[in-house]
Amino acid sequence: MEQENLAMPRDPLTIGRASRAGKQPGPQTMKRRQLLKGLAATLALAPTLPAWATPFRRVRPGDAGWPTAQDWEQLKIAVGGHLEKPADLFSACRAGGDDCAAATKEIGNPYFIGDQAGGTQVSGWLNAWVPQPSAYAVAAHSAADVVAAVNFARKHKLRLVVKGGGHSYQGTSNAPDSLLIWTRPMHAVTLHDAFVPQGSGDAPVPAVTIEAGAMWVDAYDAVTTKAHRYVQGGGCMTVGVAGLIQSGGFGSFSKRYGTAASNLLQAEVVTADGTLRIVNAHQGADLFWGLKGGGGGSLGVVTKVTLKTHDLPERFGYVGCKITARAPEDFRRLLARFVDFYADNLFNPHWGEGITFGENILDISMVSQGLSTDEARAVWKPFLDWVAADGAFSATPRISTDNAFSYWDVQAMRRSGSHAVMFDDRPNADPAHGWWNGDEEQVGMFLYGYDSLWLPKSLLEPGSRARLTDALLAASRRMIIRLHFNKGLAGGTPETIAAARDTATNPKVMDAFCLALIATGGAPRYPGLKSPDDGAKAASDARHVDQATAILRAIAPDAGSYVSESNFFNADWSHEFWGDHYPRLKAVKAKYDPDGLFTVHHGVGSEAWSNDGFTRL
Repeated sequence: MEQENLAMPRDPLTIGRASRAGKQPGPQTMKRRQLLKGLAATLALAPTLPAWATPFRRVRPGDAGWPTAQDWEQLKIAVGGHLEKPADLFSACRAGGDDCAAATKEIGNPYFIGDQAGGTQVSGWLNAWVPQPSAYAVAAHSAADVVAAVNFARKHKLRLVVKGGGHSYQGTSNAPDSLLIWTRPMHAVTLHDAFVPQGSGDAPVPAVTIEAGAMWVDAYDAVTTKAHRYVQGGGCMTVGVAGLIQSGGFGSFSKRYGTAASNLLQAEVVTADGTLRIVNAHQGADLFWGLKGGGGGSLGVVTKVTLKTHDLPERFGYVGCKITARAPEDFRRLLARFVDFYADNLFNPHWGEGITFGENILDISMVSQGLSTDEARAVWKPFLDWVAADGAFSATPRISTDNAFSYWDVQAMRRSGSHAVMFDDRPNADPAHGWWNGDEEQVGMFLYGYDSLWLPKSLLEPGSRARLTDALLAASRRMIIRLHFNKGLAGGTPETIAAARDTATNPKVMDAFCLALIATGGAPRYPGLKSPDDGAKAASDARHVDQATAILRAIAPDAGSYVSESNFFNADWSHEFWGDHYPRLKAVKAKYDPDGLFTVHHGVGSEAWSNDGFTRL
C-alpha cells in the first residue's frame, strides 16, 4: 500500500482532475502529503540513501556528462571496432531515389529488418512507441564486447538497451539517445551428446548451446534438420533464442515439451557490475530462475544459453480447415461444437497452435506431434463429418503429417516449391533462412491494439462450456480472436507442468488450456515511409480490442497475461505477467542490478523509472 500511495500523487491525470474541479484536498490526499513529508524528513536524516530514493537522470547527447568523442573511440577499440551509429531502417526514403527502392523491396523480409541495428520487427504501436535508433550500438561478437559495453554504459550513466531478434512488440529493445548492445552477430550453435551444468553433479544429458543472437531457425536447422533431435523453441522461426527464453517462451508443442524457459540448463550472462557469470540450478540459482521467464533486458545481458534436447518423434503434422457459417446462429453452433470437440479430443500433449475466428468464420491451423496421418485423421473425423453433414457450413479440410526432422528443413521446402514458407532471397543469405507464410502479416506491422489472457481449464468443464462459447462469440463480434492452445500448459504431461513451475512465468499458465490473443494493426509506419491516413480506423480498432478483451476477462478474472504478447498500457502488468512471483523477481533485480542499469517498459523494477527509462522516480 505504501508503494501504491506514493505513486498516486505522480499521476498527472489525478492531479489534473482535482485542480480542474476546483476541489480542496481531501483527508486521503492530506494523509499522503503527510506521509511524503515524513518520508522526506526521514531520508534527510539518513546517512546513506537507498538507490531508489536518490535523484538520478541518465545523460543524453548534448548533456555535460555525455561521453566525448575520445571516450567513444576508446569503446570502439575495446570492442574490436564493432561500434556503429544505427540509422532508421528506411532513412534512405527521406531523400528518395534508388536506395529507398532497394530498402522498401525488403520491407516484408524479417531477416533484412533483423540484420539492421536500427530494425524492429514491428513498426510501432499507436500512442505507445515508434522505432527510434540508439545513438550508438555495439555489434557484439563476444561476451567480452558485452562486458565492455555494460561497463561503459554504467560509467557514463547511459540508457542501455539490448536486442537480439528485435521481436519486442512493446519496443523494449528500442530507445533513442541510448547505447544498444546488439547480439545479432553472436549466433553459433553447438550440440552436446552429454552436457553437465558447471558446478553440478547432475547426470549428463543431450543438449545444445546457442549464442544470444541466434534465431530459432538457426537452432532448428542444427538440432532437428541435421541432428534429428528436438529443442523447445518458438513457433516463429525469426524470433531470437535468448529473448524467447527470458519471456518464458512457448513453441508449437509446449504441451509435450514445456516452455523454452523450463528447458534451460545453463546461461551465460553479463550483470550490471560487468561480471560475466555462468548460472544454473547449482550456482547463481536465483538469477538463473529469474532468467527463466522474468523478461528480457531487466536482469542482465544473456550471451549464451544451453537447453536440453529431446528424442524426436517420428512424425509432425498439420491440420488446416477454414469453415464458413451461413448465419450468426449457425456460427454459435459451430463454436459450441468445436469447444466440445477440443475438450474431448485435442486437450492433450499431441496438439498445438490454434484457431482464429471472427465474422462467422472459424479458421483452424493446428499441428500435431507423435501421430501418423491416419491417426490424426481419425481424431478429426467426427468433427469434420458433422461439419460436412450440416448444410449451414462450407469447409476445406487438409490433414497431413511428415517426417519430424523435415519440419524446419527450409532448403528442402525451397527445392520442393513449398508455399508454406517464404524465403530470404537476398544475395549471400543463409539458405536455411525462411519464415512461415502465416507469420508474414506481422512483419513490419504497426500495432493498433494488442492484449492476451490465459483461459483456465475450468472453462472446458461440461457445465462451463456454454459460458465459454457465448463469451468467445460476443468477443469475436468486436475483434478477431485467436486461441493458441500451445500457450497454455494444462493438458500437458505432468513432467512438463512440473518443470514449468520452476520458472518465473505466471503460475496461471499451468492451469490454462490456451492463450487468447486479441490484436490488430495496419501497414508499416517505419520513420521515412509515407504513413497511411487511417487514424480513425486505428483508434476504433484499438477500442474494439479493449472491448473484446473485457468480455473474455469477465469469464476469466485474474487470468494473467503473457509478457511477450501483451497490452502496452496494462496498468497491472507486474501481477498479470508474473503473479505471485513478482516479489521474488524484485529481490533478484535488487541483488544483481541495484541501480537499475537495465530498464525496459513493464520490466522488473521499471516502476521506479520514468516511461522513457531516463529518470529515477
